[in-house]
Formats: sequence, structure tokens, C-alpha cells
Amino acid sequence: MNATDRTPADLLGSALAADPGRPLVTFYDDATGERVELSVATFANWVAKTANLLQDELSVEPGDRVALLLPAHWQTAVWLLACASVGVVADVSGDARAADVVVSGPDGLEAARACSGARVAMALRPLGGRFPQAPEGFVDYAVEVPGQGDRFVPYAPVDPEEPALIVAGREFSGAEVVERARAEATGLGLTGPGSRILSGLPYDTWEGLHAGLYGPLATGGSVVLCRHLELAGDEVLDKRVESERVTALAR
Repeated sequence: MNATDRTPADLLGSALAADPGRPLVTFYDDATGERVELSVATFANWVAKTANLLQDELSVEPGDRVALLLPAHWQTAVWLLACASVGVVADVSGDARAADVVVSGPDGLEAARACSGARVAMALRPLGGRFPQAPEGFVDYAVEVPGQGDRFVPYAPVDPEEPALIVAGREFSGAEVVERARAEATGLGLTGPGSRILSGLPYDTWEGLHAGLYGPLATGGSVVLCRHLELAGDEVLDKRVESERVTALAR
């Protein structure tokens, strides 16, 4: 990866330039049987569309706060990088009342209604499917995002020293996310390009975000992100480790 990268969005840009076709995020939901594999290029396209939605349709500006009431999911990873691309603060499991925008899965809709700004609902259905009917007071992400542009350019350069992430009460700048992800990667077994970590950790801690997104991104690796991994038995897990060529585990 590029040593000059200062923000998570920079890391994604370098990954895209280096090898756009390689896998970046492979997602399993052991409650539904869903499996989705996103290459760097496909993931970056989702990020660009989501960043354009944030900037152009939701009118967020650098420094605004976006509460993400979402589980560990490939679409949550997209939102984290979209926020980093625009320069807004991704507040994971944050207080909707203090947010300028809230993004919620089906389980967080009631809490999300406390946000006085824009509200985005995520059905989190296989293949990025939409709600049969959008929840009242929300826009449906799956309806809004497909029409957004495939390339994203922020209106203002993103300052790596400004706040970029809040998780478990801790605030990080974009530069701190990158530095910490790199510094702690070897402790997870992420030793560089080709490393592939399977993570069943939730996204509501730094450890979960690091194993499930930032660590692999910072080292040129990839992640097999598993939701509801507790429903998979040891035999299923062993087969997944083998078939996905996993080199490290975070559970």
C-alpha cells in the first residue's frame, strides 16, 4: 500500500490503483445463507455512489456527523468508506439525536427516528434489495443509490487530521484510523498483500472495525466478514476457512 495514504479513502484509492479485480470484502450471513463477494473495484463503486448520495442528495458537509445504526455487514463497510470520502464523521452505533444524518438497518429504525436530519433506511436484504415499502420518514438506500454517479470527487479536500470516526465513545481522525490500522495489523495476522482474515466480530468496537475492514484495507489484504457466525458450527467454519483460503481468524 502507499505509505503516503492519510485517510481510509486514500487506502481504498491505492487498493483500486494496485489491483482492482482482487477480492476485498466477502460477506456471509449465517442466518440467511447469503454470500456476497466484492472486488476492490465493485466495493469502490458502491462507495462512490454512496458518497455522491451523501454529498449531493443529503447535502452533508465535512465535519457533519452520520450515525450508523448498522451491524457488521458489507453495506456498513461501504458507508464507513463513503463517510471517509466526503469528510464526515461516521458515528458507529451513535446517538441519532446528535447526528445530522442517520443510517439504520431494520432493527434500529425506532432509535433512528430521533434524528432531526435526513434518515436513510437499509433493508440489508440479499443482493442489496430494497424494502417492500420504505419506512415512514426514511429514504430507502436501495432505491436511492443506484442512480448516483460512479465516480466521486469531494467538493472540498478531506483533512486527515479532522475527526473521521467515533466508535465505543472514542474519536479518531482519518490519519489515526490509518496509523492504528497499520500498527495493529500484524497482531491480527495481517502480514501484507494476500492476507485474508475471517472476522465474526461486531462493528461496534475498534477491534471489530479493524479486523472487519480497516486492517485488511491498510495492508493490501481482504476480509471474510461473517454476520451471525454463532449460528455456524465448527464444521461449517472449518470448511469456510479452507474454501476462502483464510490466513487469520478474529472471533
